[in-house]
Amino acid sequence: MRTVRTWLHDTAGGLPATYWYLWCGLLINRAGAFAMLFLSLYLTDVRGAGNALAGLVVGAYGIGGAAGVLLGGVLADSWGRRATLLWSHAAAATLMVAMAFAGNLATIAVLAALIGIVHSMPGPAFVAAIVDIVPADKRSRAFNLQFWAFNLGMAAASFLAGLLAEASYLALFLVDAAATLATALIIAARVPETLVRGPRTPRVPGIAAPPGLRTALTDRTFVLFVGLTFVLAVLTAQTSTIMPLAMRADGLSSSAYGMVVASAGALIVVGQLFVPRLIDGHRKHVVLAVSAGLLAVGYGALAVADRTPAYLAAAVVWTVGSMLAAPPNAEINAELAPAALRGRYQAVFFLTFPLAAFIAPALGGVSLQYLGDWHWIATAAVGFLAVGGHLLAGPRRERRVAAIRAATGTLDRGTKTGQKIPETA
Repeated sequence: MRTVRTWLHDTAGGLPATYWYLWCGLLINRAGAFAMLFLSLYLTDVRGAGNALAGLVVGAYGIGGAAGVLLGGVLADSWGRRATLLWSHAAAATLMVAMAFAGNLATIAVLAALIGIVHSMPGPAFVAAIVDIVPADKRSRAFNLQFWAFNLGMAAASFLAGLLAEASYLALFLVDAAATLATALIIAARVPETLVRGPRTPRVPGIAAPPGLRTALTDRTFVLFVGLTFVLAVLTAQTSTIMPLAMRADGLSSSAYGMVVASAGALIVVGQLFVPRLIDGHRKHVVLAVSAGLLAVGYGALAVADRTPAYLAAAVVWTVGSMLAAPPNAEINAELAPAALRGRYQAVFFLTFPLAAFIAPALGGVSLQYLGDWHWIATAAVGFLAVGGHLLAGPRRERRVAAIRAATGTLDRGTKTGQKIPETA
């Protein structure tokens, strides 16, 4: 029993109560965010759109998402974390109801773009608020639990979406709106503003650009880190973009693909809670290098995989790599970001994922068509280059973090200007 209590404390103990409200809101939001997963089917089955037009409308959602990430980061720093979270969720719920009753395809396309914006806006604000309130020595477990909640919510969303879509697309959109509204109500009732407003925005050590979004975009240490994260995102995007094509070419069914994806999701849900104890005490760039190596080995193994068990084994390897990467990735992002620019830095970091979602299928499809199984060898090579990148860039990142802490005169406990941190739960 004592061992279980120790594990629970190491995994989830010592976190502020506000963090848990944010965590619950994220879980509910992810579990209810399923309508857009079925948007293309809704457009073709119910609204009579062709595949090309349906693809354009779904693409509008993706373009809106890229814009929403940047907008959400700027608003989180200027307007506030709470306000950005509250009003983006309220707007998303409203727009989802409008989508449920929209009949004109042009109107649906506009709504899809707007929903893409408001769906992506909360991301930077969520993480910036977590960094604001969680002490630096507890952020690894906080981000680990955040990643776990995100994947648990997505797994629930995939299951619920299938049931609701078979019953009623109208119900699909309305239940999604209700879940989003529930998150907004939790934020309104229990999450205070965590942004501490100072008299001026300090410059970043070693960066000449004036404070703002440009600072994050010209911060070479940070941009290099974002670039390495982009490589990770492109690798993991293979699962949903290129791997289904490879499995079909091997004569495997859609159910086999579903089994591989579901197994990877189950591994995250079961195993992610054990990650903090596994990586504690290890330097972050070494953990990320190991993670990139596992991703390279996992996807590289698909060059010789031609049966479902081989795909399942490879999925275990790359999923463990993704699990290890989640906490240090978020921690480094938080450490490199000046307190007054946390939202903007988060926005640039989050932008890697929609970009990867575009690049992975665009280049991967061509690569698979012309290289065949050598596509996976090339993918593995990119992963191993990322291993070297993390090992080379890690020491410089650590020196940069030390410079930021020295410049701000703080150990980065989550806040430094007198803001009261809520009691731990």
